[in-house]
Amino acid sequence: MTQLLFAAFSNRPDALALAKEASAVFEAEGHDTLVHLLDAETEPQIGPDSLVISLGGDGTFLKSSRIAHHVGARILGVNLGRVGFLLRVNPADLIAEVRAALSNEECEHRLALEVSIDGTQSTEFALNEVVVERDLPGHMVKVETTVDTEQYLSYVADGLMVSTPTGSTAYNFSVGGPVVDPNLDLMILTPIAPHFTISRSVVMPGHRVVRIVAVDRPAVIVTDGVLVGRLEKGQGITVRRSPHPVRVVGNEPTDLALRLRQGLREGHA
Repeated sequence: MTQLLFAAFSNRPDALALAKEASAVFEAEGHDTLVHLLDAETEPQIGPDSLVISLGGDGTFLKSSRIAHHVGARILGVNLGRVGFLLRVNPADLIAEVRAALSNEECEHRLALEVSIDGTQSTEFALNEVVVERDLPGHMVKVETTVDTEQYLSYVADGLMVSTPTGSTAYNFSVGGPVVDPNLDLMILTPIAPHFTISRSVVMPGHRVVRIVAVDRPAVIVTDGVLVGRLEKGQGITVRRSPHPVRVVGNEPTDLALRLRQGLREGHA
């Protein structure tokens, strides 16, 4: 039987109340349920047959997606945030949508990124984007890129981002990058506030491998808004498509134009 993991941050009483209410409903129906606090230090014990239900905004969904991706579980996003570009389910529909997910294994496969940092053995995960950006305020960083084995472009900028289609409406969008359908298999290379260099994004197939090296000064590495490491001068990262996608449950096909209209209206309210 599918285990249900309701994920929320501890500072969201509305999300926790909804999680406890839904958990009680599904426990009464014989399901194994767990309410997990995303800001806790412990990791939940779930398997690939589990369903992770994210209760909150886009940030909650990104944190929950790491948990789901780690074990190959599906994830369902419930929108308790203000914009919710990544989220389709309204709180009032939570019970019905979880029941639908339990009876149907269909889901979207979203491209995720695997980030390797020079000098380390571990890899980092990103559903939205990975950014190499300046470490010192008031100073730009020079980065050089390689795509597969081909020397590519150099940038002097506040930073350089590799975005997924899912992340195209996030940081990538705010710095002028293109919006693309989240089901496409591609990556977007976007400079942040570039200085006398190419300012346009480059869109490339999802199977490419991108290497970014900090040339002239230290830089920091940020994945999905979280600082995950630092680069010394001459150090770099390698970004590739994760071998495993994020399996996102949705109640309807992606309507990108509708979500843009709704998100932009709410974002500027």
